[in-house]
Amino acid sequence: MSTRAADLITLGLRIRHFRAERGFTLDQLGEQVGMAGSQLSLIENGRRSPKLSTLQDIATAVDVELTDLLKNEAPNTRAALEIELERAQRNPLYGALGLPRVKMTKGMPMAALESLLGLHRELARRASEAIATPEEARRANTELRERMREQDNFMPDIEQLAEDRVRASGHVSGALTHREVSVMAEQLGFNLIYVNDLPGSTRSVTDLVNHRIYLPPASIPGGHGLRSMALQAMGHRLLGHERPGSYAEFLWQRLQINYFAAACLMPQAASVAFLSHAKRERELSVEDFRDAFGVTHEAAALRLTNLATSHLDMPLHFLRVTGDGALQKGYENDDLPLPADVTGSIEGQFVCKQWSARSAFTHTNRTTEFYQYTDTPAGTFWCATQTGATDAGEFSISVGVPFVQAKWFRGRETTQRAVSRCPDESCCRRPASEVSSRWAGKAWPSARLHAHVLSPLPSGTFPGVDDTEVYEFLEAHAAE
Repeated sequence: MSTRAADLITLGLRIRHFRAERGFTLDQLGEQVGMAGSQLSLIENGRRSPKLSTLQDIATAVDVELTDLLKNEAPNTRAALEIELERAQRNPLYGALGLPRVKMTKGMPMAALESLLGLHRELARRASEAIATPEEARRANTELRERMREQDNFMPDIEQLAEDRVRASGHVSGALTHREVSVMAEQLGFNLIYVNDLPGSTRSVTDLVNHRIYLPPASIPGGHGLRSMALQAMGHRLLGHERPGSYAEFLWQRLQINYFAAACLMPQAASVAFLSHAKRERELSVEDFRDAFGVTHEAAALRLTNLATSHLDMPLHFLRVTGDGALQKGYENDDLPLPADVTGSIEGQFVCKQWSARSAFTHTNRTTEFYQYTDTPAGTFWCATQTGATDAGEFSISVGVPFVQAKWFRGRETTQRAVSRCPDESCCRRPASEVSSRWAGKAWPSARLHAHVLSPLPSGTFPGVDDTEVYEFLEAHAAE
């Protein structure tokens, strides 16, 4: 509903309130201001905009100042509820249901009014939750990936913020220590508290009243170390985040805090100096970058995507792929043809079996990176792939560059080479004709249902977070 329509409803209810206080009927007040009671009723119901002269006459008749009549607030609690209900019934969300509007009368019980409002509020809440559907999440994620590609995955403002905070903690060189992260929190007025009972839907919880950041007692699977989680929580405060109004905004905030944490753990100046030296020596390596700053392989690989193009003049790509070949995360600005669906989303798509992100799983030695050149329809790419495993299964982390950039990396001398014709299905998605003819109609596999396909994203203040769990957790710890 427009602001003008909302203002008319408030004005009408204020006129009705003062008329009732004076004991006037519609016809009696209408007679004093020179209009029919039916016309005055339209004004009180917010359906007609009165002239200023009419408003002055009404104010004089009910013995109030014109400014009091024109205040943009409900005259009492019941009027506030009536205004809210009227606005809700004029909302297109309700109109789309095709249901009749409930006419509010003086005799309507407060309980009925509150019940109707409760239903409208729940309708609005469920509609807002629709932004967190998997379809919306995938669309928002695709748009965000394209946005970051346009800026080469580099965010200078956050880089500077991270440099300033790390320097203020007293950090000089090497890996950022847990103590230095604690100092950063203290400088923001927060204490880091390690607990065993964090809500299952959270990685950390920040108590804004008692200025505490609650963290698990040990690193959780997947590479999210305690330093990173604490830095992400601080990132929300430093970046001035408010409750996200959409799933796209939620993802943008997540990207920003992840970027901030990475930029603190691998500060720009030190990282660029390290990588530039390695490039001059033709010894660029994610392994060395990882070990120099004490982070996970995935964190180092992702951080390389932030800095390689902006500081090393090098396009590249990053892939995280599951053991069955599904792409979990992906970024490229080197024109690697990532698999995508009709909407442009890459998450959940299967990468070519010939790519090192998948062929690395077939090699027995997984303690070091696996190197491979791959000829594709878009050109030849060199990749370094490291495999790992969590409770959820195997995964691989790959960083790759076009052929002309391979000369800067350790592993460029590999003789491992493959040819990929994807997205041509004859490459690896279609069985050989003789195999297909032999087994067509003679096999019946029982497909495994992925339960997450049927599950909506958990709803709450933030997508994926159970508010009840969080509030109960804070309530339990508030008195400590």
